[in-house]
Amino acid sequence: MNALDALRLWTVVVADTGDFNDIAAYRPQDATTNPTLILKAVQKPAYAPLLAQVQAAHGAAPLDERVDRLLVRFGCEILDRVPGRVSTEVDARLSFDTEATVARARRLAALYRAEGVDTERRVLIKIAATWEGIEAARTLEREGIHTNLTLLFAFCQAVACADAGVRLISPFVGRIYDWYKKAAGASWVEAEHAGAYDPGVQSVRRIWNYFRHHGIATEVMGASFRNTGQILALAGCELLTISPELLAQLAASDAPVERALDPQAARAMELPEVHYREAEFRFALNEDAMATEKLAEGIRAFCVDARKLDALLGAGG
Repeated sequence: MNALDALRLWTVVVADTGDFNDIAAYRPQDATTNPTLILKAVQKPAYAPLLAQVQAAHGAAPLDERVDRLLVRFGCEILDRVPGRVSTEVDARLSFDTEATVARARRLAALYRAEGVDTERRVLIKIAATWEGIEAARTLEREGIHTNLTLLFAFCQAVACADAGVRLISPFVGRIYDWYKKAAGASWVEAEHAGAYDPGVQSVRRIWNYFRHHGIATEVMGASFRNTGQILALAGCELLTISPELLAQLAASDAPVERALDPQAARAMELPEVHYREAEFRFALNEDAMATEKLAEGIRAFCVDARKLDALLGAGG
């Protein structure tokens, strides 16, 4: 049994890609996308016909609608290749606008339903875990539109998502690791921050233990990995979304895989229950320099790629 198959004993494997032609080889249950991944995929020659089809059928539609139709087209192709769910992201430029996020999410869900997709079972709408995004998710979940809150770096973000009834959260690992490594500079010793000692891994473990201790239904899906050691240190997390490159490394490895996260152990911990009102949430996030910087950086990066995607569609419209 290779490491990827061994990991499946404890964790649902999710493919983190927009390149649906490569998904089948790794047999993931679900798949996640984001603006960067879709932009990367749509610029490949293999996907040019898909872009052309969207332009031909909907070229007269407003640009933002054409973008959503392209995202849903990719999502439908992915759903033909995975048995589970696909995550499709709302435009990051709406990250601080609750009403606009809700409206865009409703449209994405409606477009999926028009394609015959059972959105309640098979689609997650990805939203940045700002306060406004979390409040949008609260509304959407009440309507049966399930959400995946992304760009999640801080414990307060996770708790607020749980309180909002979010279906799934994607706490990041690799970007947290990047921040601490850069902050440490020459004093960083890789061996001292590997596996369970990785700051990104520790962040996800804290969230997962808190959720399982308090019986919170929100699923935890570790995301943004830099190496397979980070992935294996989270074996037992409900889901892990993994790039094709790291999926290939796991499939080629015979490293032993042991369960690292244990719900019984989490239930035995002493973890007091906490909640955050808006002011408390904003203060807690502000106090966490890493989370504040990485959230802002992530939103900016997704906005850059959203504009590039606009330009691709606009050029043909």
